[in-house]
Amino acid sequence: MKRRSFINTSAAASVGLLAYKTGNAAPAVATTNELKGNINHSACYWCYNSIPLDTFLQNLKNLGVKSIDLVGPEDFPLLKKHGIHASMCWGAGKGIVEGWNDPNLHEELITDYMEKIPIIADAGYTNLICFSGNRNGMDDDIGLKNCVRGLEQILPLAEKHGVVIQMELLNSKVNHKDYMCDHSDWGIELCKQLDTDHFRLLYDIYHMQIMEGDVIRTIQDYHQYFGHYHTGGNPGRNEINDTQELFYPAIMRAILETGFKGHVAQEFIPTWDDKIAALKEGVTICDV
Repeated sequence: MKRRSFINTSAAASVGLLAYKTGNAAPAVATTNELKGNINHSACYWCYNSIPLDTFLQNLKNLGVKSIDLVGPEDFPLLKKHGIHASMCWGAGKGIVEGWNDPNLHEELITDYMEKIPIIADAGYTNLICFSGNRNGMDDDIGLKNCVRGLEQILPLAEKHGVVIQMELLNSKVNHKDYMCDHSDWGIELCKQLDTDHFRLLYDIYHMQIMEGDVIRTIQDYHQYFGHYHTGGNPGRNEINDTQELFYPAIMRAILETGFKGHVAQEFIPTWDDKIAALKEGVTICDV
């Protein structure tokens, strides 16, 4: 799918961005971006962490982006300084590979999450990420049951503090070999068994395009289980423009039509010399 319609309708917005694409020097601060206000935009800092966080937060403000993804308690003071919201927090758990499907980790994970949940809430934030972990030969049904047994121990505290635990859907074909929560139907079944508004899936559009495709239909049919979205161009996980196969304006419209009020975070790895210009383009594409 080429973005013919996006190129035609967004040429004026793109001209200035493309000028930065091959330059060597990036401006210290982005120019102001006028956004429509329909999408709650965010950006994953790890994709831009060559830029000091203090500078990056100022760039977000100038782009009209009010939130940042994948930051921890150590970053909260800077977020408060700039008035930027933490739309997805991390800092609890053992990472992607070791997760809730391993009962041997439950004691450690429960202790860690029960410590972090009040910290997240006290800072005024809502979302805390989690991961299934790798299969390591484990049957998916057993892994799901293990996740239920572990997560149900922390969800009463999450409910008490108004925090939503969100498990990310990741591909196991290209980036995260052997990861268990690699299809939306497995994650949806986990949501059904936990049966709480305080557990949702982080639907990563890039990852699910690789694993199952049919992105818009999945969003339309199962949006009630998705609490957060990540972007990324496929193949390559780079810019989300017409260099890749996903047509993000249509995907964003589908998300809006479900009544979604959460955040959509850019999680592509910029290839442009000017990473902030690349981020501005991504936000502009998604600003339907």
